[in-house]
Amino acid sequence: MKFLVALAFLGIIASLASALFFMMKGSGRTPDGQPRSGRMVRALALRVGLSVVLFICILVAWKLGYIQPTGIPAGK
Repeated sequence: MKFLVALAFLGIIASLASALFFMMKGSGRTPDGQPRSGRMVRALALRVGLSVVLFICILVAWKLGYIQPTGIPAGK
């Protein structure tokens, strides 16, 4: 389970880094003449999608008992 969460987190960070790269590179046109404006938007949409899927998977794993909360006990 830890491996999947770490892998998803790395995917989120990679998507964010690629969006930064596309933002810094700027808009313009590809060698084919197509606009590049959508590449950053797609990278950010992928990041949001991965974050939502990771959050839902963590909630499902908690409900099914695969993971247990371990924090400071309430009242101390």
